[in-house]
Amino acid sequence: MKSLASGSSGNAIYVGSETTHLLVDAGISGKRIEEGLEQLGLTCKDLDAILVTHEHSDHIGGLGVLSRRYDIPIYTTRGTMDGIYEGRNRKVVGEIDESLFQLIQPDERFIIKDISIQPIKISHDAKEPVAFKFMYGSQKTAVMTDLGVYDDYILGSLQGLDAVFLEANHDVRMLQLGRYPYPLKQRILGKRGHLSNEASGRLLSQILHDHMKCVVLSHLSQENNLPELAYEAVRLEITASDTPYKGDDFEIMVADRYQPSCLIRI
Repeated sequence: MKSLASGSSGNAIYVGSETTHLLVDAGISGKRIEEGLEQLGLTCKDLDAILVTHEHSDHIGGLGVLSRRYDIPIYTTRGTMDGIYEGRNRKVVGEIDESLFQLIQPDERFIIKDISIQPIKISHDAKEPVAFKFMYGSQKTAVMTDLGVYDDYILGSLQGLDAVFLEANHDVRMLQLGRYPYPLKQRILGKRGHLSNEASGRLLSQILHDHMKCVVLSHLSQENNLPELAYEAVRLEITASDTPYKGDDFEIMVADRYQPSCLIRI
């Protein structure tokens, strides 16, 4: 796993094995995606699929260019596909051959070569958004961002992971005191918005286990968060939780907005 970019201005995460190469979202330019893949010794021609979580521009900005240039299959829900073709999004992505879309259903696993993938329903203000859990042999990882709330269904879906990309979008106080208009603040704080640092830490506390190898805090807001704040808030929530774990018991990284992360091996 490797974050190519993560934040409110654009997202793209690589997930792969020796033989299978997947991209979760393409919310940055094709050039930046190519540069991130080059660090892995890969090119866009090596991608077996692009998995799209939802139709917001920070997740599909580079989708049209990549799909047209390399004929990469796009796996997403019907609602997200419809959203990609509507309004401003159509101008952002341009024309995409509809035959490239492979429609998926929440909770119905599908397989791409040697990786099994489970779409997970999430609460976000999009048409039919999903997160993704990946299974390769006994190894499990997930990309879980853009959710306003979590519940027992989400927690159940995330048990037993070896690594996770988890949203820590905003510091509540920074958001409340910031310059965003009131309706936007309410949207972010709402049940179909984004997880705060503290909410991310509370979620994480309920899925940690002895064999969790790495946590990557993702999708940080440029206006309403800082990497240091997210890191410390999540650590404190883990330490304060009713679990045997402390914030220093696990490797916690913060995905950079513009720079690719190191490769995370599990």
